[in-house]
Amino acid sequence: MDKLIMYMQYPFVRYALIVGVLIALCSSLLGVTLVLKRFSFIGDGLSHVAFGAMAVAAVTGLSNKMLLTLPVTIISAILLLKNNENSKVKGDAAVAMISVGALAFGYLVMNVFSTSSNVSGDVCTTLFGSTSILTLAETDVYLCVILSIAVVVLFIFFYNKIFALTFDENFAKATGVKTEKYNFVVATVIAVIIVLAMNLVGSLLISALIIFPALSAMKMFKSFKAVTICSAIISVLAALTGIIVSILMGTPVGSTIVAVDVVAFAICHGIGMVKR
Repeated sequence: MDKLIMYMQYPFVRYALIVGVLIALCSSLLGVTLVLKRFSFIGDGLSHVAFGAMAVAAVTGLSNKMLLTLPVTIISAILLLKNNENSKVKGDAAVAMISVGALAFGYLVMNVFSTSSNVSGDVCTTLFGSTSILTLAETDVYLCVILSIAVVVLFIFFYNKIFALTFDENFAKATGVKTEKYNFVVATVIAVIIVLAMNLVGSLLISALIIFPALSAMKMFKSFKAVTICSAIISVLAALTGIIVSILMGTPVGSTIVAVDVVAFAICHGIGMVKR
């Protein structure tokens, strides 16, 4: 505790905790929807798209990589979630195709147009996360807070529409709900979450932030609202615990948070079995 209290005096530790909690909260909100819509793997696919866009931004010398990464990720999310009955490439096949293609393209660009003497290190850092969460500037924190508040407000404001899209999109469309507009909202929110989470856990581990809290909550509750609230609580607690353990033990931040999520899932699975 003395060591933790000492670390909490440093602004970069407080920044990391604030950003980590906000990203975990945002990622858990739509995690339930993605799991129920059988789009659990979309986080992985979009994170690879963000990796490819980030590589292009780095090569072109953009000072703010989010200017390119965010629009490209949003467009990809819209294309993946768009309900196109005539499409011959759907669901997991489309996600896998975009995921592998973007990952390969990003790595190729970083190697051919290398701007660093340690390409392998840069790639590993981007894929698995790094200590960048502990080197956040004050402007990064403000940007994360603003985007996180926007995500939470959009989710609460469109909660009923998201609920309808999650369980029966065709019925929602038949009753007059403009499903394409709300799918656009969901896709935009997902893209923002993916881009934010890359600094926390890296592009290969983002799916864990989305999937594990949702699955853990589903082991204990049945209603959509209860699962969503429980998922948010589990995700925030796991992020807090993971960051604190990482700071105290010197372990990788992203991997530690995911490990805590796995332990939380095992505990929730046990509680669910006892309840049944």
